[in-house]
Amino acid sequence: MAAPSSTAATNIMLAIFEKKTTSLDLYRPLRNFIVINYSEREAQNLEDDLRALKELRSDVERGGAVDSSTARRDLLQNYYRALRAVESRFPISPDKDHVNTVSFTWFDAFKSKRKASQQSIHLEKAAVLFNLGAVYSQIGLSSDRSSVEGRRQASHSFMAASGAFSFLRDNVAMKASMGSSTTLDVSVECVGMLEKLMLAQAQECVYENSIAKGSSPGVCAKISRQVGLFYEEALAALTVAPLHQHFDKAWISHVQLKATMFYAEACYRYGLELHGKEEIAEEIARLRSGVNALSEAKKMSSKGAAQQLLDAVNKLETNLKSNLETALKENDRVYLMRVPPASSLTPLPTFSMVKPMAMNEVLDASRGKMFASLVPDSSAKSLSRYTEMVDDIIRTQAEKLQKGSELARVRLKEMDLPDSILALEGTASLSTALKEDVEVVQICGGPAGLEGELQQLKDLSRVNHELLVQTEELLQQEATEDAQFRNQFGTQWTRPQSNTLTKNLLDKLNRFAANLKRATESDARIERSVREHSTLMSILDSRPIETALPSLARPIMSLDANEDAVVGVLKQSLRELETLGTQSLEDMLKEMKRKDDILPKLMASTGSHDDLFRKEISKYEHICQEIASNLEVQEQFLMHIQAQNDEFAAIFNLEDYKASSERTYKQIEAAIAKYREIKENINEGLKFYVTLQDAITQVKQQCNDFVMTRNIQCREMIDVVQRQLAGLSFQDGKSSGGYTYPSVGEPHHAPRASIQQQFDPGNHPQTPIYHPMPHPIQTALYGTPQQPPSTYHSPVPSHPYPPTQNQQQPAYGGWQGSYYSAPPQHNGPIPRPPYSVQSPYPPPHQGGYYRQ
Repeated sequence: MAAPSSTAATNIMLAIFEKKTTSLDLYRPLRNFIVINYSEREAQNLEDDLRALKELRSDVERGGAVDSSTARRDLLQNYYRALRAVESRFPISPDKDHVNTVSFTWFDAFKSKRKASQQSIHLEKAAVLFNLGAVYSQIGLSSDRSSVEGRRQASHSFMAASGAFSFLRDNVAMKASMGSSTTLDVSVECVGMLEKLMLAQAQECVYENSIAKGSSPGVCAKISRQVGLFYEEALAALTVAPLHQHFDKAWISHVQLKATMFYAEACYRYGLELHGKEEIAEEIARLRSGVNALSEAKKMSSKGAAQQLLDAVNKLETNLKSNLETALKENDRVYLMRVPPASSLTPLPTFSMVKPMAMNEVLDASRGKMFASLVPDSSAKSLSRYTEMVDDIIRTQAEKLQKGSELARVRLKEMDLPDSILALEGTASLSTALKEDVEVVQICGGPAGLEGELQQLKDLSRVNHELLVQTEELLQQEATEDAQFRNQFGTQWTRPQSNTLTKNLLDKLNRFAANLKRATESDARIERSVREHSTLMSILDSRPIETALPSLARPIMSLDANEDAVVGVLKQSLRELETLGTQSLEDMLKEMKRKDDILPKLMASTGSHDDLFRKEISKYEHICQEIASNLEVQEQFLMHIQAQNDEFAAIFNLEDYKASSERTYKQIEAAIAKYREIKENINEGLKFYVTLQDAITQVKQQCNDFVMTRNIQCREMIDVVQRQLAGLSFQDGKSSGGYTYPSVGEPHHAPRASIQQQFDPGNHPQTPIYHPMPHPIQTALYGTPQQPPSTYHSPVPSHPYPPTQNQQQPAYGGWQGSYYSAPPQHNGPIPRPPYSVQSPYPPPHQGGYYRQ
């Protein structure tokens, strides 16, 4: 049977005209709002955006007669996105605190005398969306449907028009219809009807392409039936309130004829398929149903319909009747089948090839920069709430990752991994803290360096001893000379004896000598401690310290020689566990947050922010799932590693190695503790000797001053005695018993008693020679804290040093001549040792080995 196209030549479709509007100035009201609520400077910064909005509105007002359809489409899309930016920042309403001087006016597209005026941006948005759908319908209608590509473009444009009307219905129509003044063309019912009408025309273009490509009758029947269903849905809305009196009769006739024609076309195509299957009875029933539907439609809708459409209906009716007549003859002559009634037939199958185009991306205002610097408080608060939601997700996932990483570290530590593998390879290592302690010891010279420090103690002890001897010799020499002159001159030698003036100095020297003796004994004890523990501390001289650690040896005998395989599998598992790397996932989360800027979307959103938040938060779901999967895989790896490590431990006798390693670790710790103890005692000794040397040096200076003063007195007294012996006369009152020595800068002599009184240390407070060291709690040389006498402090009833307040008295206070301007005189070179050693370990208790 022939299958001519009954609809390919119809080319009768509908397009929608745009709504009209009146001129409106948005520039001045919006600028005033910015000045009042923000600042004049902000208004100046947004001058370009305000002018761009004004220009967009002016272009929309001109209508589509000037611009091409595509340019008009782009203009409407840009203006709608601008309106989205305006809506979130400028409240337009009659409220006194809002932009209340703007009123939008639009005329009905189908009843041009009707108009709506509202102080609401929703009417403006609805009108722009309506016009966008109308422009898309015009682009579809203007496409060249004589070619496959032209029909495809037309179908795409009609789907875009349907998408615009669908977007209008779902997002704006209800809000625009709530005003006091509205038009029916932007109502939910009207834009819903237009959505179905545009889908019907888009599916019709697909059907035309199917016929042109020679698709099977069954496929064409399904596509055709779906065209009819779309038209039927549009017709249902057109024939009831509120639209049944709003459209011209020609619209209703056109839609009704199209709905019936494509139902009949589906019956025709389906009949061809049934004929090929020799299902003549159902074919006859289908063809009769199509003929009856066309006849009924022609009676009801022929008035007002386009003649070209009526011709297509008549042609289809002729084809249906021709095929029906042929089928009846074949059934009467050959098949003799019973024809079923039309009511018993199942609905014809359908196949929808079109759907409304999604306009969310096309009309997304979040990518625009218009008025981007204006952020109302409500939007800022919403952004803060979203940021808290994201932070909570990141914090929760980061805690999971950290917990998983810590669990893995603990589990591996319990299995002595990877330390046991490193020990097998000869690269075992200490803990970081223990290794740092060893490095500090080695930097300070290690146990081998203690010998040099012990020698320093000996040198300092010798120097102090020599200073004491020299000082004592000074006093002894002066006392000997005084005794000689006293024996020579007898009673005429009236100055005080030396031993009555040097008692305090000699007491100091005796105390210094006692301290020096005890310090020497302490030095000996330290030296014995170094000798006794040299074997223990020798491990610290190993460089690097890891060479002192035991190594994990391979078994001497092996039954199956699979040690290498066991080690290889375990090392591979450890590498794979490391590659899981939770840090990269955590970094990925932070990077997502850094790039997650929803403020533009928030400003462009007109619906519920909660819906936007749920949509945006869903971006993090995949990485959360990845983290959960990562932790599960990590747990499986740890289980495998546990089993592999058990086998490894059995083959390499890991328990013996662990015991040996533990002993070595304890030896290193004990050696460090003993080294620190000895080092602190040596440093304390060095400090003691340096301080003691300062004290002895000052006392020696006092002795030098004393001897010098006594020598001056001696010369003067010798002169006096010689004059007496020569019979020289002296003034009254200047007898030897009342002789006075001259003070500095005076020609006369002071009484001798004053000399003795001035020098007597008991009559003048003395400043301390040096500050004695404190006497803190004593510590044991090694091991746990104890309370025995310390190395540098022998138990004596009193402090080894005299009270510090009597250690810096000038020798003879009455003599302040030029003798004290010269540098101090020393008997022989006694350089001060350059020792200023500090302990690298701040001791919790300073030992009392050296007491001043």
